[in-house]
Amino acid sequence: MNPLFPLQVVLAALSLVLVVSILRSIRVVPAKSVLVIERLGKYAKTLHAGFHILVPFLDRVAYTHSLKEQAIDVPTQPCFTWDNVKVDVDGVLYYRVVDPRKASYGITNYEYATVQLAQTTMRSVIGKLELDKTFEERDSINAAIVAEVDAAGSAWGVEVTRYEIQNIDVPAEILQAMEAQLRAEREKRGQIARSLGEMESKINHSVGEMEESINRSEGEKEKWINEAEGQASEIRALATATAASLREIAKALETPGGDEALSLQLAEQYLGELRHLARGETRVILPLDLTDMEGILGSVRALIKS
Repeated sequence: MNPLFPLQVVLAALSLVLVVSILRSIRVVPAKSVLVIERLGKYAKTLHAGFHILVPFLDRVAYTHSLKEQAIDVPTQPCFTWDNVKVDVDGVLYYRVVDPRKASYGITNYEYATVQLAQTTMRSVIGKLELDKTFEERDSINAAIVAEVDAAGSAWGVEVTRYEIQNIDVPAEILQAMEAQLRAEREKRGQIARSLGEMESKINHSVGEMEESINRSEGEKEKWINEAEGQASEIRALATATAASLREIAKALETPGGDEALSLQLAEQYLGELRHLARGETRVILPLDLTDMEGILGSVRALIKS
C-alpha cells in the first residue's frame, strides 16, 4: 500500500471542496432582482442584475429581493363608520422594494407589516366618514392609506404606489334602508323636476300671451295710425278740391254773366232740397215765396254780392 495514499485522498477531497465552493460562489442575478451579501455575518454589498463572483467561505447570500411592483391582498376587516355602522372592507395594495438593505435589516417581514399597517389605516380613515361618504370618497380613502403606509414603509425600504378598495359590504338591513332612501330621493327629484317643468310651461304660456297682446295692440295702433293718416289725406284732398272749386267759382264770378249763373244754380239746389223735405207727414215753413222766382233770384244775387 502506498504510504502517500491517505494524503492524496485528502488533497483530492480538498480540491473537490474548493471547486464546489468556487462554483457556488458564482452568481448570475436576473433583471429586476437583487442579492444582499453578508461577509462573516455582516452586511457586505448588494448585487444587482449581472454576473458576480463571491469570496468562497466568506461571502454568502443572506436575502433575495424582487424590485418589481407587487400586489398583495389586504384581507377583509370590519370597520365602523362615524355614524356607527359596521362595514366589511377589503382591498389590494401595490408596493415595490426600493432599498434592499433596509428591506433586509429594517424589519423582519415588510410584506406582513405593510398589510397590517394598511388595515389599521383603513379602520382609522373609515371611522372619520359617514356611511354615505365611504362610497363617494373612495379615491380620497385610497390616497390617505397610500400616504400613511408609504410614510412608514420608507424606513423598511418599501415604496407603496397604490391602494384600491375592492369591496365595501354593508349589512342587509342598512342596505335596505339606503335603497328606500334612494327611492325617496329619486321621487323627490322627480317631483321637483315636474314642478319646475310646469312652472316653466306656465311662464312660457304667460309670456306668449303677453307677446300676443303686445303684437295685437301694436297692430291696432298701426291700424289707427293708418286710418288717421288716410282720413287726414282725405280731408286734405277734399280741402284742396274745395279750394280749387272756390277759386274756379271766384274766376267764374269775375266773367260776364257769372253771378247770374251762380244765382240760378243756387236756386235750383235750394228747390231740390225743399223737394226732399216735403213729405206727407211733415209740415214745412218756407222762408221765401216760391211763386215769386224773381224775388228768390234777387235774394240770391244780393247774398252773392254781399
